[in-house]
Order: sequence, then C-alpha cells, then structure tokens
Amino acid sequence: MAFKDILVQIDDTKGSEARFEAALKLADTHDAHLAVLCLVAEPYVPAAVGVTIPEEILREQRRQAEETARSLLAGADERAGRFGRPIEPRFEIAPVERLPAVFTRHARHADISIVGQPDPEVDGADMALLVEAAFMHSGRPALIVPYIGYRNMPPETVICAWDGSREAVRAINDSLPLLVSARRVFVVVVDPQKLGGRVGPIAGADMAAHLAHHGVEVEVRDIESGGLDPSDVLLSTAADESADMIVMGGYGHSRLRELVLGGVTQHILEHMTVPVLMAH
Repeated sequence: MAFKDILVQIDDTKGSEARFEAALKLADTHDAHLAVLCLVAEPYVPAAVGVTIPEEILREQRRQAEETARSLLAGADERAGRFGRPIEPRFEIAPVERLPAVFTRHARHADISIVGQPDPEVDGADMALLVEAAFMHSGRPALIVPYIGYRNMPPETVICAWDGSREAVRAINDSLPLLVSARRVFVVVVDPQKLGGRVGPIAGADMAAHLAHHGVEVEVRDIESGGLDPSDVLLSTAADESADMIVMGGYGHSRLRELVLGGVTQHILEHMTVPVLMAH
C-alpha cells in the first residue's frame, strides 16, 4: 500500500519550503509521481473602491505574478533534481475566489494533497479557504504542514483521533500508507462516554483490531478530557508522545467567503505543531 500520485501546493510564503520538502520525502518513500502546483490570483480591484486601474497596469501585475510563479516552479524543479526526484510543474491563474475550486480539481486526481497551515499574519482568509477545499471538497485526504515545519516525514509516531464518525474512519483509512510504516501508532479516544457507543464497548478496540489486520501495531488511549477542549487533549497527547503527525476527520463548510469549521478542526488548524492529515 502506497501513495502513487501526490500533489503539493507551493507559493512564496515561509511555510512553502517545508511542505515541498515533505512532499519530496513522501514521493521518494512511495516512489510516487509528484505534481507541484502554483496558483496565482488574478489582479483584482473591488468595484466598491471606485478607482479605475489602467489596463496596462493590470497586465503588468499579471505578468509579474506569472513570472513569480514560474520562478517558484523552476526552483522546485531544480531542488527536486538535486533530490533525485522528477516533478510535474503545474501553474494556473484565476480570480481569487475561484482558486479553491481550481485546487480541488487538481486534488481529485491525486492520492493525497499537501498544503500549508494558514498563517493569519500573512495569508488571511484565502489560504484557509484553500486548505478547507483540500480536505472538504476533493474527496481526497489532505496533509496540512505547519508553517513552522515538521519533525519526521514519513512520520514515525502517529496520533489517530477516533470518535466513531464517518469522517474519522475516512481519515484513518486514507492514512494507512503512512500508518503501516510508522513505528508507533496511537488510537486516541477523548471522552468515550460522550460518544454514544460509536467507539464500541471497549473504546478504540475495534479500530485497533482493524488496523492490526493491516499490519499496524496500535496502542489505544482512552482519555478523559477533564473539561479541556478535545483539540487541546489531542495536541497535548501529540506533544507527550513526540508525535510526528495527527490523523483526524475534518468538518466544515464555506459561507460568504468565511471559513466556518467544527470547533476541533478550527482549533487544530490554528494551533497545530505537527502535520495533520485530514479527510472528510
């Protein structure tokens, strides 16, 4: 079991280098095809501003944006060549509100897509919408890499958040190519008594048995939150176990260009310290 078709999104933000490196390492481990996608927003001036921008200025802005994108892809190609890994460079330009849909189209033809954690000080809402599209609308899993980087890729220690939901089981199943090679895998159930029996009479045991059938050795952790937010419990457990990755179901939807996510999903995206594989 392996990923054979990987998509990574790059840009000129500080976290792009880390996620591209993570993608290269995964592609090398799985001997996978690696597509590198650079998306560029069309120059845009809101009509409400009441300012007319000369067409030649808009054309120049677009030319510069395309030049930056091609330069990023050329740099990625050179770095991949030094790594001994070929890539397929991809570039698309579209109105900013269309970029999540463009990314979704590309992600649907990959086994997994790799995107970066939104940095609120740099990216604003646009990257958040792109990340949401990666795991909510593509039908594929997304690996979200923190802008501070990562520890090990492929991951050696993995935390699987299990609550008995469809989204969680999809994420765990989609992560199997990574779980089978990990040294330690934890199935973590937070407050099982609140889950209405969805995790079975012995919390996490059924999922552990399922993973064992795939050759994954699992430790089950049944954790009482003590009033803490479940996302903080997951992050704390990841820190305690020196985890390299968290696997969890993602919940959310876009409305009026605002990111509206389930509480745990939103909190994890804002405070993640390790890569998170999400699926919906």
